[in-house]
Amino acid sequence: MEETEAEVAPALIAVHPHRSSVAVAVGYDLRVFDLLAGVGVTLVNDSSSSSSSSSSFHKDSIRAIRFSANGNLFVSAGDDKTLKIWSSISWRCIFTLSSEKRISAVAISNDESCVCFADKFGVVWVVDITGFDANQPLLDKKPTPLLSHYCSIITSLEFSPDDRFILSADRDFKIRVTNFPKKPLDGAHEIQSFCLGHTEFVSSLAFFQAQEYQHHLLSGSGDSTVRLWDVSSGALLDTCDVANKAGLLESNGNGKSEEHGHAVTDLCTTLDGLLVAVAIQGLQGIALLSCNVSAQTLTLAKVVSIEGEAFVPTCLGYAASARELWIVTGVSSLPGCSHPSFARVRVISGIDIEQEAVVLGDDKMPGGEKLLETLQGTASVDENAFLAAAEAVKTAMCNLLIKKQYTSESRESRKKTRNDRKLKQ
Repeated sequence: MEETEAEVAPALIAVHPHRSSVAVAVGYDLRVFDLLAGVGVTLVNDSSSSSSSSSSFHKDSIRAIRFSANGNLFVSAGDDKTLKIWSSISWRCIFTLSSEKRISAVAISNDESCVCFADKFGVVWVVDITGFDANQPLLDKKPTPLLSHYCSIITSLEFSPDDRFILSADRDFKIRVTNFPKKPLDGAHEIQSFCLGHTEFVSSLAFFQAQEYQHHLLSGSGDSTVRLWDVSSGALLDTCDVANKAGLLESNGNGKSEEHGHAVTDLCTTLDGLLVAVAIQGLQGIALLSCNVSAQTLTLAKVVSIEGEAFVPTCLGYAASARELWIVTGVSSLPGCSHPSFARVRVISGIDIEQEAVVLGDDKMPGGEKLLETLQGTASVDENAFLAAAEAVKTAMCNLLIKKQYTSESRESRKKTRNDRKLKQ
């Protein structure tokens, strides 16, 4: 049972920056819906074989997905030790890379010249994709080590909007701000600062897109807080205890949360950072924080509850053009569930300071029933799966932060299947 629980992976969601498509990953399944055409996308592998099922692409749980800032590229990676770069125009996989270790986080430079990924050993790698052609496969590209956190699992990677810095957060509570070099294949050796203050693992990072605040960062953590930073100096500007402000701690009756019980699972900036959407364990909905960067303050603006379902989001995506917040809940390998890869997608519209946010019903969803069938796998979801999924995510997040112990026999068996060894043969 412990092995099964350790393999549970939270459902992920990513929205194209121009809202032309939305992607959901649950387990090894990658699902994409074309919002402009109103149909599910057929993914095409770099081997030129096509399939509507992603089972031929990733062989184990996907841990990271994201679009590039311009929307030309999409990246997926995870426990099968592979990273795939897709053209989000043709949805053809133009590059597949084998890693030595499981991949925990990915980032794409805003100029689309580099893709970085972090492995479970704490090493960040870089792939130079300068001059890529979305219609042609990338050839002769090899990952090069960029920096290292020395055996600490990296939980999040993010480029600053001007590509000056690359930030790496880990399970040991720290955020490292590294100057991204002009020649990244030579390594990144100059550390700009460390953002220190979280008391549990850092789960998510988000920058402001406004030019005057592009070196200000938001971070979420297992300590239930969201923090505002100046990355140039590493200075902590403000902290918002989301669990406390949203009333989650009071509901426990003892004033204390269980370990990782109210971890921030994801966050994203909206309205150029005026509002910050936060997903936190135990909250059936999302918290919206008001951020005043000039005054250096973070305050709880409102809580948008999702009625009728025990919906605790695992991942967020924001469509700026429509002011929509896309949210997903779900996990892979859910014990005791008839649908082991469980995902449920919802949309909150009217994300604004003054306007009342509205949780859209299934009949009002962009893409309608076709979208739900594509991204969820089914238009309807078993109500009993929601609470089980929320508990499974708690367990999975804890398990991800614990270094696994293997017997000598198991360790030798694992060595034989390492990708780096297979590549050398």
